[in-house]
Amino acid sequence: MGENSQQSLSSDEQKELAKRLTAFLSQYRYLSESYIIEFFAEDLWHKLPGSWQSVLQQLSYPQIADLLLDAEHKHRRYPCMWPLSLLAFRATAHALTFPRHSWRGRNNVGGSAKPREFHDNQNQSSLLAHIFRKHVKPKKQHEIRELGMLVKQLCEHTECKQVVDVGSGQGHLTRFLSFGLGLSVTAIEAEPALVATATKFDGQLLLALEKEKHKQIYSSELPSSEARPRHMTGWVDPKASWEVFVKQLGEDRHVGEGHIVPIGHCKKRLRPSPCCASYDSKSTSLTEDESCNSKCIQQGRPGFVLTGLHACGDLSSTLLRHFVKCPHIHAITSVACCYMKLTTKEQPAPPGVVAPPVPPTSDGDSFPSDFGYPMSEHVRGLPGHELSYKAREGACHAVEHYIDRLREESALLRTHCYRAMLETFITDARPQLRRAGIQTVKKAHLLTFTEYAKLGLARVGLPPSLPLDPVRVEAMLEQQGRVVVYFSLALLLAPVVETLVLLDRMIYLQENGVDSQLLPLLDPNLSPRNFVLVALKTGG
Repeated sequence: MGENSQQSLSSDEQKELAKRLTAFLSQYRYLSESYIIEFFAEDLWHKLPGSWQSVLQQLSYPQIADLLLDAEHKHRRYPCMWPLSLLAFRATAHALTFPRHSWRGRNNVGGSAKPREFHDNQNQSSLLAHIFRKHVKPKKQHEIRELGMLVKQLCEHTECKQVVDVGSGQGHLTRFLSFGLGLSVTAIEAEPALVATATKFDGQLLLALEKEKHKQIYSSELPSSEARPRHMTGWVDPKASWEVFVKQLGEDRHVGEGHIVPIGHCKKRLRPSPCCASYDSKSTSLTEDESCNSKCIQQGRPGFVLTGLHACGDLSSTLLRHFVKCPHIHAITSVACCYMKLTTKEQPAPPGVVAPPVPPTSDGDSFPSDFGYPMSEHVRGLPGHELSYKAREGACHAVEHYIDRLREESALLRTHCYRAMLETFITDARPQLRRAGIQTVKKAHLLTFTEYAKLGLARVGLPPSLPLDPVRVEAMLEQQGRVVVYFSLALLLAPVVETLVLLDRMIYLQENGVDSQLLPLLDPNLSPRNFVLVALKTGG
């Protein structure tokens, strides 16, 4: 598959690719579903074909990066002849994966891990006005600028001035869309503390802007609008209808002080909705009218663009379903994350999913179409389409970051081996603690295994003084290279799993009469979940 080929696949080609993906992942399910912490406990190394073992255990860490993980690496030099089955495995994994670096060469400086916008200052994007960088880390700066500009383009194309940002968090994207790009934004977030913080940050931005005006500083970097976004506290129920979602957007759940403009309203420099009779053209201000807000949304005057930056688990699939069914949503940008939190028929309640604040809307059993994966009828009918929790969790790993560690031969690489060694001692002492969650041990790579084990054992309730056979410890430490290469084999499948999840969503949209594009919009070195699924309705 060539660069940007995910944009040009026909419906039949999408379905054929899904078939190939499920067949390939089924063949190597033992890799995608294995837990690296059980490397020793389950003797994972000897589950590999014997011919693979003999060549892989000879690889240095940089060779693992160049020969196995990096699809773009040129002039591969093999220390020995690889079996055809291993070459086919690597080639197929890369071929079936959507390209992640379509614009990397244009924006990155030399071999820099960060894009050009951070060339002068690695913590400040040169493409984002200073007023939007406060409280925002470089990764988020990059994300809100790239996605914000795309949302702006969709608004212009669909003639929408309204945007709904779901899962808005502290409101960084919301502020850029509203103050920076002049859009009328309603932001909805489930966590009240985050909504309060977003409102506070809005106020800080307005104060900073006022100071700039007093200094009579006029800059193209300053916000193009003072339209204050509307922040709402709300949980988007994946079982609820689009009508419930739209009604939810019309409810008065904003927090914080100051004038909050409901969706359907427009403030200074923005054209108001036709049904907003409370607009005062002389004072260029609006009086609150919540009933007008509800009418604007429910009557669809005007429509709006739906966006979600790293909408977690089922939230991303829920927004796509609302987009398909709701006549008022004209376009959508969807950046997903946390695939392991997707519900499936096999696992309708994945670990780590926060319980809703209110009981689910629907009663009784869930229908197949209710789950986060698969969404499409086509993928649901393919044999072997099932993705386990571990496979979906693996799809969230950052391949580019691990490649960097391998090439640097980073000491961080020993942490997987440490954790796998610890697992053997834990399960030997108390089998019921298998796969026990252990909070990350800070700077574990700087510790000896004995030091690490004392901390880890205490965290699962075992005595830190538990005897550790030194001969056994040394024998396992010598296999660190095998642990790393096995993890790399499983990591090679991570983009393949992600491709299937995202392709399933594209097919779902196509089955419902909507074409879509999947763009590697974000730099994967900064934002590993870098794909944005873009769709807009062309009819009526």
